[in-house]
Amino acid sequence: MNPAIRTAALTKRYRRRLALHDCTVTVPAGRIVGLVGPNGAGKSTLLGLVCGMITPTSGSIEVLGHRPAAGAAQLSRVGFVAQDAPVYSRLTVAEHLRLGARLNPNWDDDLAQRRIRRRGLDPDQKAGALSGGQRAQLALTVAAAKRGDLLVLDEPVAALDPLARRAFLDDLLDFVDELAVGVVLSSHLLGDLEQVCDHLIVLAGGRVQLAGDVADLLAEHHRVTGAPDPDRLPAGARLIHAEQTRHETSMIVRCAGPVPGGTPVGLEGMTLAYLTAATPTPTGAPR
Repeated sequence: MNPAIRTAALTKRYRRRLALHDCTVTVPAGRIVGLVGPNGAGKSTLLGLVCGMITPTSGSIEVLGHRPAAGAAQLSRVGFVAQDAPVYSRLTVAEHLRLGARLNPNWDDDLAQRRIRRRGLDPDQKAGALSGGQRAQLALTVAAAKRGDLLVLDEPVAALDPLARRAFLDDLLDFVDELAVGVVLSSHLLGDLEQVCDHLIVLAGGRVQLAGDVADLLAEHHRVTGAPDPDRLPAGARLIHAEQTRHETSMIVRCAGPVPGGTPVGLEGMTLAYLTAATPTPTGAPR
């Protein structure tokens, strides 16, 4: 089976600005991928390349074994929901579904109608009158009802309240179970990603800082507190980030084997260690 996404030295430059640099990742099929990074890290650029909305400056990318947006058949295999969950404000919910059926050869109208009813959306209501959560649900339904192989979601829950976020993520997991579809979910909300993702890509400064299956990554990362000495780490261990608080020093260490005094670290702690280590510190400021 082809990987969902495979890139090699993928680079995108906008005039003088380097948005993505030397990105090499392989994402197995069927994963729910969390894409994490600060604003300007290159997340939206990577997703745009995956969907074929933009082309690389250099390097290569394959999505589901083919060049992104290589033709109508390839386009039909990828569903996309942008950050603001775009819908047509003057069209009704039902008109969105009819438009989806017209544009997508594998459209699953039974799925679309069932999800609209489940979320209590009025088919005759115009999308412009829906709440933010309802618009997100409509956009997700249209993307999923394409019956593609990959859903690409660019911070779709960023503006939603906690209840709307929970409903969106619940529906996303249902789609994954029902359709056996892979997902790439970009988000700043690490707690949400921890609930649903089994693969992780961390971007900062346009570069990949960390990538892999979540379970494997967590098994290789350890937190060491007290008065740890980086020079006494086991052979092959890599110090990711050390932080000094008023009470103690804490290190996040990557090592395939056990680390003396090491304790498990969660997805949020691991991710923040990489993002902090990749963030330039002003001269004279504490790290």
